[in-house]
Amino acid sequence: MNVGFPLSSAIAARIEELPSTGSTNADLRARAGDAEWPHLSVLLTRNQTAGRGRLDRTWVAPAGSSLAISVLLRELPADPGARGWIPLAAGLAMAQAVAAQLPDHDVAVKWPNDVLVDGRKICGILAEATTDSVIVGSGVNTAMTPEELPVPTATSFTVLGTEVDDDRLLSDYLRVLDGRLVALAAADDAVVSGLHAAVTDRCATLGLAVRASMPGGRVLEGTATALDREGRLLVSIDGVEHAISAGDVVHVRPAGN
Repeated sequence: MNVGFPLSSAIAARIEELPSTGSTNADLRARAGDAEWPHLSVLLTRNQTAGRGRLDRTWVAPAGSSLAISVLLRELPADPGARGWIPLAAGLAMAQAVAAQLPDHDVAVKWPNDVLVDGRKICGILAEATTDSVIVGSGVNTAMTPEELPVPTATSFTVLGTEVDDDRLLSDYLRVLDGRLVALAAADDAVVSGLHAAVTDRCATLGLAVRASMPGGRVLEGTATALDREGRLLVSIDGVEHAISAGDVVHVRPAGN
């Protein structure tokens, strides 16, 4: 048991906290071939020095200002299409964990896997596949001061006036993530498992004007209308729906907002 995370240790198959590391995802990937790291093993740190986000973006947070969490998932849906929902399931689980400690704020998921509080990013999630597993990494802004926030559209528990309970946050996240993945694997379908409806209900992107920068430099601008059965974002442009499976999606804000 990790004495610093007793609640989480009761849920995780294995949990290890590192004093510092370049990337918890990279470290957990190196351990993924070891049977002593079973399904729902967790590697975490409060000092990640070479974190990596979507689209190979890198970021560094001051020591102690964020919590980097990587979870090893071995019990996966058989259908590759259903596996595409894993990042969304993680975003939903983290949104619920964050909301439990910020009950007076609007906590939502930005497609495909950011967590927003009152429209500002508090957590980013990156899922990476190995040969027979998936590693889900998340970086939560816990104690960042206003001066330490990486961009004006970010936020943290400290900025919001709340001292986060790291153990409760992690245990809530793991409990919901595990439950959603068990149901997804059993049904092999996000609609049947209820994941599609749950993510749709929590997704802040739907109904908004968005700009999607696609691989290859293509840019689409339209209204996000729904998530399809595979978790792709449907964007309506002049009455025609386009399914986006990868890309950088920005919520287009009216002038002055």
